[in-house]
Amino acid sequence: MRLPRPHPGMLFGSGKVEELGARIESEDIDLVLIDGAVTPVQQRNLEKAWKIKLLDRTGLILEIFADRAATREGVLQVDLAALSYQRTRLVRAWTHLERQRGGLGFVGGPGETQIEADRRAIDEQMTKLRRQLDKVVKTRELHRAARAKVPYPVVALVGYTNAGKSTLFNRLTGAEVMAKDMLFATLDPTMRAVDLPHGLRVILSDTVGFISDLPTQLVAAFRATLEEVLDADLIVHVRDISHPETEAQAEDVETILEQLGTDAAIPRIEMWNKADALPAEAQATAGNLAARRDDVYLGSALTGQGLDALLDRIADELTETLSDLDLFLPFADGRARAWLHEEGVVREEAQTEEGPRLSVRWTARQAARFAAAFPDRAPAGLVPPRDAPERDTSDDPWTP
Repeated sequence: MRLPRPHPGMLFGSGKVEELGARIESEDIDLVLIDGAVTPVQQRNLEKAWKIKLLDRTGLILEIFADRAATREGVLQVDLAALSYQRTRLVRAWTHLERQRGGLGFVGGPGETQIEADRRAIDEQMTKLRRQLDKVVKTRELHRAARAKVPYPVVALVGYTNAGKSTLFNRLTGAEVMAKDMLFATLDPTMRAVDLPHGLRVILSDTVGFISDLPTQLVAAFRATLEEVLDADLIVHVRDISHPETEAQAEDVETILEQLGTDAAIPRIEMWNKADALPAEAQATAGNLAARRDDVYLGSALTGQGLDALLDRIADELTETLSDLDLFLPFADGRARAWLHEEGVVREEAQTEEGPRLSVRWTARQAARFAAAFPDRAPAGLVPPRDAPERDTSDDPWTP
């Protein structure tokens, strides 16, 4: 139903509340879902009037997330989001808000209200969860740093929830990530190495699915997980082309990617998935539309249709991101040589009378990091990023 103006206390008008209450009672309904935001006061009043449990959009998504979370990180993220949501709803959880504890006469003051005590307990629990999540984030950063030393490009699968990302991930990697026809089957990112055409090896990342109007609590809690997308060298946007709202879903995904701060320079490819679920005529129409665009591939992760062309395109895109270069370093510049070997980008090394000559293969990001760390050794044309910190060479014995 469309509301011209939400009622501040009940969301609906009194007549509509009575009408819905009668239907709820006659049909023995136990749960009411409202597709939108409901204030704590509205939720309390409606539950009191209808004598049932009520969930708004955020509450429902949190319930689903809590049911799907499997790993320690997923559980922590869901718990943090749920506590953040619950903190604003203590007005609903307690009917004795006026009760006070503590205080003797006028010496101890009026004491602490129950809602204040509960809010303080939630704040303490949220602080503990954030500390535990910080450790998880540091571990993820270490893994990311370790992957950065291996010159394998990262391909991130993103898309609306239930678009088929995990099915595609399993088919390409041979993994057994849970892939079911349900919302948010994947909450924890999974990464696997995959060999593509042209002998190229990449790291494929399966990420949590997006949804329209993603609650802010969830965006904040799952930021550490979604940051895998920010470090990707290529983004594959998986779309359920058989869904009637596929265009709106695609817009929601792009909006969330923008909110995350995804670099617009990262190349993107669209995989129009579930083509096998389309009628023959609709599949032909989708094929014609995809053929007109250079960045779209129609196929099915379930049957394997169209995946060869997609893999060829991914390989072509990422082969362009890897470049070969010959570097000459004087014997005295051992630090730069050690850096290149630690990154694993050295393919061959030959010794000359003046110093080693190294043949390197690296990504654009590795080249930029080398230029930032050793500007005096970077070849012409390698410019460090604008936000890269300047290297302090005041006490560097290798700086000429």
